[in-house]
Amino acid sequence: MSEKRRRNNKTIGIIEDDILLNQALDTALQNAGYHTICVFNGKEALTLFGDGVSLLLMDIGLPEEDGISLYQKLRKKWKIPVIFLTARDEERDMLAAFDEGADDYVVKPFSMKVLLKRIEAVLKRNSKNQILSCGEITLDLLGKQVFINEQEITLTVKEYQLLEYLMLNQGQVLTKENILEQIWGLDGQFVVDNAVSVTINRMRKKIEPDAKMPTYIKNVFGLGYRIGDK
Repeated sequence: MSEKRRRNNKTIGIIEDDILLNQALDTALQNAGYHTICVFNGKEALTLFGDGVSLLLMDIGLPEEDGISLYQKLRKKWKIPVIFLTARDEERDMLAAFDEGADDYVVKPFSMKVLLKRIEAVLKRNSKNQILSCGEITLDLLGKQVFINEQEITLTVKEYQLLEYLMLNQGQVLTKENILEQIWGLDGQFVVDNAVSVTINRMRKKIEPDAKMPTYIKNVFGLGYRIGDK
């Protein structure tokens, strides 16, 4: 285990039993200016972590105790946002993580560049208002819930992540490449070419008064998608 201090005032706790990945995360975060506290198991995490930790990067597949169970223990002591790291890409695993309060879920292997962007987004969300709104859409960042005219609607994991990404960047045009990196990771590798448009179309059917004439999620011809006004 190691604790290193650098120029950023945000401290990231790393819980990863793979030594090489733990070291790679430590180096990348230090280079990005974060403080780091690196541990390899739950016992070390419960001993070293505290209120000074701004975010946890936690492997779900820890050897002695799975990451979700460990996070339940940590959450009883401290309210710390978490990004789970896992080799499992099944939606039920993602849903289980989100049910326990996960702020994000990243599947290995992942792009370090994309992970840093996700860390930045989670820290940004947790430093601001937990409720986003756009017209009749309300998004609860803490509860991972979406409401239309105060009626909750059900989205898949990817649909929710995409809507959240759009609403956190209201008025900005997000390219297909931006979305693939942020939502699917790895610069869109191993993702079918129409994944973004299919997810957008499914989401429109749930949130738009008329999916064929969208008023919220707009296509910006030749550029990408935007929600909200400039």
